[in-house]
Amino acid sequence: MNELKNKVAVIYGAGGGIGGAVARAFAREGARLFLTGHRLAPLETVAREITSGGGIAELAEVDALDEQDIADHLRQVVGKAGRIDISFNAMGKSPAKYLGPALVDMDLKQFLLPITSYTTSYFLTARLAARYMLQDKSGVIMTVTAPPARIGTPNGGYGPSQAAKEALTRYLSKELAPQGIRVVGLQPHAMPETDTIREIFETRQGLTWEQFSGYLAGSNNPKRFVTLAEMADVAVFLASDKASIMMGTTVNMTMGALDD
Repeated sequence: MNELKNKVAVIYGAGGGIGGAVARAFAREGARLFLTGHRLAPLETVAREITSGGGIAELAEVDALDEQDIADHLRQVVGKAGRIDISFNAMGKSPAKYLGPALVDMDLKQFLLPITSYTTSYFLTARLAARYMLQDKSGVIMTVTAPPARIGTPNGGYGPSQAAKEALTRYLSKELAPQGIRVVGLQPHAMPETDTIREIFETRQGLTWEQFSGYLAGSNNPKRFVTLAEMADVAVFLASDKASIMMGTTVNMTMGALDD
């Protein structure tokens, strides 16, 4: 317990399944949280759970694709807390917007949508947080990707967007590690607890939920799903000082679905 005691953490997409689970786990371990999202209502639900358990969480409506919005919020965070120890980007987009026809039939705008949105958000949140972390020569920048970064699947530009984020993690780490800042990613696999997997299922015509979920679980070694709680526990470790030698890497959490 208290692996993140007194750490100041900013979480983007904190109202979603992944961001919310990470927020709860960080709070459990003693972090002071600043939760952001595109809408306040989901954030309020997460914040209530955290504060009712004795945690500290403040929330703000922030567009994680808007540089000025992000910068203004981080300025407020530093004004209140004095620093930023952890920046966690869990910003997500609705799969319905980027899944579609085969690549040869897809128009350029739809193909580029996930690539530009995911990479823009990660770049902006990481870069702006790093500018504060550099002052203290300390900090952890984190994000989440998915197996399509490394395997071919029929999902338009989503796979390339995740591969780009993993490349950016390596690039940022190369630049920032000598200054005391770690950059790491998490790569879980198909968590049905998230709305994203449910939305993807709805695009798969002709399959029942049991067939779809069985296919996903069947691709890993233990033939079961990664849970949000398991993913969040790994996130706590990566954000903690115990993971001080882990940097420039995306942690494979696919339970064998992807071989390293």
